[in-house]
Amino acid sequence: MSSRSPLRVLVVDDEAPARRKILRLLRDEPAVEIAGEADSGETAVAAIKKQRPDLAFLDVQMPGLDGFGVIQSLNAANISLPRVVFITAHDRFALRAFEVHAFDYLLKPVVEERFREALRRARTAHEQSADGYASRLGAMLDQLQRERSLPERLLIQEDSRSIFVAVKDISWVEADRNYVLLHCDKKTHTLRSTLDAVQNMLDPKLFVRINRGTLVKLDAVRELLPWFHGEYKVMLHDNTELRWSRRYVSQRPELLKLS
Repeated sequence: MSSRSPLRVLVVDDEAPARRKILRLLRDEPAVEIAGEADSGETAVAAIKKQRPDLAFLDVQMPGLDGFGVIQSLNAANISLPRVVFITAHDRFALRAFEVHAFDYLLKPVVEERFREALRRARTAHEQSADGYASRLGAMLDQLQRERSLPERLLIQEDSRSIFVAVKDISWVEADRNYVLLHCDKKTHTLRSTLDAVQNMLDPKLFVRINRGTLVKLDAVRELLPWFHGEYKVMLHDNTELRWSRRYVSQRPELLKLS
């Protein structure tokens, strides 16, 4: 029989059925002590301050103070953070942040097998050193704040009218003196801006600067052809041919690594 101390777990979710499911699964686990449950971000902060659990299953999307707000409130109050398994409906920014910073998460509706895997990982992490955990949480929150502030559409002035262009429709962006050209399939829109300014508005995981005057959406690239002196020809799905200069290749070397 194991002599390890029980893992004290708090469950936070504003939806009662979701809380009940996690609690039921936890009761089937050995060496687990339920430290409590919370139905809002505010009650979660109070419970963590009082109970000091080892692990929290923390819902991301809650009215008022959400899951990330809970973490920020605890940090601001200088309260030691428990390990966290985040629970979320599909949120592309949240999922990417969890994966980048190696935090575990469960997608709703929670699948029992995936729950047990997450609990196993959390238990292992709890038994190991906690060095760097708080700083990784801080870095993840910083990333989320940046990425969630990225616009999903750009406002374009065309003659006497204004239109929105969805970022997802942009294949590549070209500098043109005091303007940039947004190439969207067969349409091209003109925006009075600089390429640097547009680059700062676009997700660097989706768009890459390939030379001084061009940004390209990675999903628009059909193939890369090695060229002279460490440069590449970039062939897009619409047969547009662009050049990726060596200077800009060196800025994103991870894109050329084989998985």
